[in-house]
Amino acid sequence: MRLQQFLARSGIASRRKAEDLIRAGRVSINNQIASIGAVVQTGDIVRLDGERVRMPQKKVVIALHKPKGYTTTHEDEHAEKLVYELVPKHPGLHSVGRLDKDTEGLLLLTTDGQLTQLLTHPSNQVPKLYRAWCKGGRVSKEACQQLTQGVVLGDGLAKALAAQPVKDGIKLTLTEGRKREVRRMLRKVGYPVERLVRLAVGPIELGELEVGQWRYLTPEEIKLLYTNARLPRLRKPAQGQRQKPAALSSRALSPGKRKDSSSRSASRPKPAELPQADVRAKKSTVESSSERLSTRKRQGTTQRSPNRRPNTRTGRADKT
Repeated sequence: MRLQQFLARSGIASRRKAEDLIRAGRVSINNQIASIGAVVQTGDIVRLDGERVRMPQKKVVIALHKPKGYTTTHEDEHAEKLVYELVPKHPGLHSVGRLDKDTEGLLLLTTDGQLTQLLTHPSNQVPKLYRAWCKGGRVSKEACQQLTQGVVLGDGLAKALAAQPVKDGIKLTLTEGRKREVRRMLRKVGYPVERLVRLAVGPIELGELEVGQWRYLTPEEIKLLYTNARLPRLRKPAQGQRQKPAALSSRALSPGKRKDSSSRSASRPKPAELPQADVRAKKSTVESSSERLSTRKRQGTTQRSPNRRPNTRTGRADKT
């Protein structure tokens, strides 16, 4: 982990200010003054002005229904509103990826750097589900097919894992997180986005969270996120590259080492079934979330269930 990232996740300062601290010679690693680009390894001792800096021990994951108009950053002199104003303060709290200012929906925030790496690394291909309302209305099947086959953007080929036409727009599943990728893809196929909401990240869904509300993920949900991020994804072999056989044929084995195919398959361990999270227990949660979003008022932070007290910045004073 880079030093400025370590300082930021320890709650010392933002990455930008952490870089200023490093340049000023106030940060050391193992009693050696550090420089920009230094990396913190396991067991290293980091000090700021002689005081040891430690990563937070308690790891939390927060699901936030990000409203439109909020910027996903700790500091931005041009931003009017920041997402961190909506959630409780935790040292090292950071977002898992980003949602742009005009996009609404599910945003995960955590103090767990390992989880962030797993969920955001392109090789893990964690799916994110979006609901878009488009100027052209319901997206055609031809355009959906084009999106799943891939469209060329300014920064390369972009491909959707799934695309489903719905009323006034589309539901789109991506495994990447490039800047404004959904909006650029839909504009490319002739359907500019009017409104965009993220409904799910991996197995975690937006559910019944109102705009501006948040909740802590349960230990079971966090475990499910880890499991989902580590699942092997099906990848097509690169063009011109042959797919390797699953196993050597019996002819390639020496006579003394041949094994019966039935005994080999019987001895092979079966993959464990994934645990079912509570967020998947309700039937068609994502579908109902999408339908509610289409009619919900943008300023939905004042809506409250009679039996449920939402987590908001104003409604959390008695929990501290």
